[in-house]
Order: sequence, then C-alpha cells, then structure tokens
Amino acid sequence: DLVTFILTDLDSFQDVTVKIERPTYHKPFLGGFKHRITGVEFHNAGSQTVPKKRPDKGIKVFCRETQTIFEKNKLQQTVNTTSTQMAKIGLYMSNMTDKLIRPGKYVTADEYHKRRLEAVIVLQTYFRRWHAINLVQNLREKKRLRLEWEAQEELNKKKEKEEKIRSEHKRRLNPKTKEDYELLYHALESWRQEEIEQFNRTLTGTERKAALCGLLEQEAQLIASIGRHKLDADEENQQKAVLHFLDKCAQPKSWKAFDGKITEMDTQYTLHARELLEIYRSISMNEILKDERIDVLLTLRRTVKEHGCKLTQEIVELIDREVDLMLRDVKECNLEGLRKRICTLFLQYIKTPKFNPEVARILKVPPDPLKLYKNVNFCRSCKNYLPSTEFSVPANSRTVGRCRLCCKIDNEARQREEFLKYRLILKNLRESEADYQDDAKIVYLVQQQDLQYMVENIWGCQSALSASDDLYDLVMVRWDKHREWSPWNTILLTKDEADAHLKLCSLQEVYEAAFIHRINHKHIRAKKYFAQIPAMASFLHRSGNQ
Repeated sequence: DLVTFILTDLDSFQDVTVKIERPTYHKPFLGGFKHRITGVEFHNAGSQTVPKKRPDKGIKVFCRETQTIFEKNKLQQTVNTTSTQMAKIGLYMSNMTDKLIRPGKYVTADEYHKRRLEAVIVLQTYFRRWHAINLVQNLREKKRLRLEWEAQEELNKKKEKEEKIRSEHKRRLNPKTKEDYELLYHALESWRQEEIEQFNRTLTGTERKAALCGLLEQEAQLIASIGRHKLDADEENQQKAVLHFLDKCAQPKSWKAFDGKITEMDTQYTLHARELLEIYRSISMNEILKDERIDVLLTLRRTVKEHGCKLTQEIVELIDREVDLMLRDVKECNLEGLRKRICTLFLQYIKTPKFNPEVARILKVPPDPLKLYKNVNFCRSCKNYLPSTEFSVPANSRTVGRCRLCCKIDNEARQREEFLKYRLILKNLRESEADYQDDAKIVYLVQQQDLQYMVENIWGCQSALSASDDLYDLVMVRWDKHREWSPWNTILLTKDEADAHLKLCSLQEVYEAAFIHRINHKHIRAKKYFAQIPAMASFLHRSGNQ
C-alpha cells in the first residue's frame, strides 16, 4: 500500500491510503524517455484498471480480411503497335483507301421516339397475326374434337338404343326373371290394344264380334304359352336360388378394419356349411359316372348319419335304395324321381339349424315362433300371414293392403303395366344420393308407387328441359344440389342434362325466371301430395324452416 498526503486546507493535510494492485499480466510498453545524465528510464504511465471485456455477439468483429487491403497491379499493352502518318512536304500519302465521313441528318428526340413507336407497332402487328393464327388453329382443333365427340356420343346412343331393343327382344323370347315376364305381358297388352283399335276402325256388327272372339282365343293361347315358359324358368331359377342361399351360408365372417382392409374369418359353422354345399352340388349333378355317384352317396350317408332322427333315417334309406338299384344296372331315367327326393330331403336337412347352425341367420322363418308375431301382416287377397318384407306399402298408405305376389298376379291379369322403368329411376336416384354421403333419409322413404305418381302426374313423364319422354333415359336429381333430395327438391331430366345441371353454381343465373317458377310450382304440388304422409311431416317442417 502507498500512503499519500493530500492538502485539504491551507494548513492541514490528510493521509490517504492508495492500494496498488499488481497486474497478473505483463505490463505493455507504452513509450517513455531516458535521462541522458543519470540513465534512468521513465515509462509512460499505464492504467491499473483491468480492461473491460466486451460481450461476445457471435460475430467475428476483427479479422485480417477487413483490416487489410490487397492490391494487384497488372499492365495492359496492345498486341499491335499502330501509328498514324500524315502527309507533309516531301512525303506523299495515298488516300485511295480512306473513307470520307459526312455528318448525317440530325434526328430529334421526338423523331427518334416516333420511329421506335412505328417499329414497335410493326412488331406488335406481326405478333398479333401469329397469335391470331394460333388461336384460330386451336379453335378449329377444339371444334374438330367437339364434333368427333358429338358424333361418337350419337353413335354410342344409337348403339345403346339398338342394344336395348335387342336385349328386350331377347328377354321377350327367352324370359327368365319376373321383369322379363313383366315386359312380355306389357307387350301382350300393347298388341291386344292395337288389335282392338284396328277392329273398331275397320269392322262393325257381327264381324267385329267374331274378330274379338278370335283375338280372345289368341290371347288365351299366348298366355298359356307364357305360363309354360314361366314354369320352366321357375324351376331353373329355383335351383339357382337354392345354390345362392347355400353359398350365403358358407360365406366367411368379414368386417372392415379402420384402414379400410376387409378381414375374413372362417368358423367351424361356416366350414361345415361349405362342406354341405359341396355335397349338395355333387348330388345335384346328373351326368357323372356310376363310381363317382356312389362315392358321393356314401359321403352323404356318413354326413347325415352323425345325427339320428326321422329325417336322416329316411335319407339313409333312400341312399341305400339308390345304391342297390345302381348296382343292378337300373337305367338313370328311372332313378330321377329317387334322386330328386334325396336332394329335397338333404336340402331340408341343410335348412335345419340343428344340423347347420349357420343357416339360422338367413332363414326367412326364424326358429323361434315368438319372433313371427312381431313382424307379420295379413294379406286380404290371398288370406295368408306373411312377413312385412312381402308387402309393398306406399308412403301415403295407411293400411298394409295386398302382398307383392297378389299385386303381381293382378297386374298380369288386368292392367299389365311395366314398372321396370320406375324401379330403374328409383335405383339410380338412391345410388346418386348415396354418393353425397350426407345422411339422406327421404329418398329411402319414397317407394316405387310414390315415384310413379311423381313421374306421371307431376312431371308428365318427360324431361323438364327437353321434354324427352324416354323413361329409360330419364333420371331424378336434386334441384338444389346443396340440399338433401326430396320430392320438393328434385327435377326430372335426361342423363346428359342431369350431368350438366349438377355442375351449375347458381340456378338463377342460368335458368330463366319463368322456368324456375314452373319448377317451384311442381315442388308445391309434390309438397301437397306428400303432406298427408306422417313420416314426411318432420321433413316438411324442417324444409319450411330452411
């Protein structure tokens, strides 16, 4: 420590102690001087305060590149040294190769910009000509493609119509399903009406009555012929229905996972049902060898013998009888009745839930009789108690009415109408509504009779735009695609018109006010008709709020 005296007043001093900190680092030389006589060196004073550290900013502040400049000198010298020699006294220079340059016309700024504008206009003219040529070529190409597409569409429609006529003709010649017989009876009724109209125009009195009697006989013969075809088709369809029923029993359990994959699992009951299906297919085959037939019968005998009851005993007796007759070389035509009995009894065996548990979930008649009372209705026409699925009840009906079979028989005997076109319209409507995935409900409440009333009485069996009356080409779609389909939010159009209608964003901008008013009037008529249906009341109230 160093003690220093400091003068505070005129005659007073104060002792001040000054602490000297010895630096831990080497003191830098900051300059000084040397006494020439004594040789003492005096250094310039340095601060004893430790230098303050600057915070690190993460950026390199001092570097050699920023503090040092690099200079580079490079000499430039032409390759060829040139010089200019002028003529003078005593020296002649030829001027044959010299060029005489004269000043041109002075161009003002306005003239220069005008000339540039004219050049730009010329460039734009040629560019626009090139662009117009390309545009016209593109339009011609689009027109050509459009005409080709229209011609192809017209050809496809023509082929589709021809294929439809050919298919209807084939279905009438070889009817298989109930829709085919519906078309056949409708054609018969159309032919009868045409003949009656012709007789009424051309004949009178007894001649007309004789012609009508002859027409009645022809109609009776045609109905009998249709009935014979129907019996043969029913037998064939019954065998297909039995195989389809057994195939459903043999299907494995399946469910859809969260990732969309379908998982299938076989249980002991589905495997057993599959074995019974294979056995039934084998015994139903007619053209097989004797040894193969005997093997199939023995397999069937072992299968049914596992359960002892009156049915299995009868099947075993019939199998033993057929094997005995086959060993005696009895003709196959004489064994047809016995084989049909075996197939019928084995089918009854398969349909018994005790022997085939998997069949219980598919049978229309449940094993528990108490379940029948919950969902059975009485048909006033055929006087039978049938499940509710056998009745086609319109949405505005308050009673069950007749079953489907009675309605079908009555239609074949009297009106002979064709309902396939209405079923197709309803099927296409439900498929299109299912694609929206907005939980539509009204479309599944509407039945075929309701749709038929809408098409015939409200929409007049024709398209709202083109008045096309081909019901096979007409579809029902939403009038406003952003709202759920309902009888008061629909329009009847052709397939092409429906595709174009569903692409519209605003109906008011495309359709005229008179057309929109006419469609709204049809919707009011539909509301008035369906307002009497209790199931539609809540939907009508909701649409009114919207």
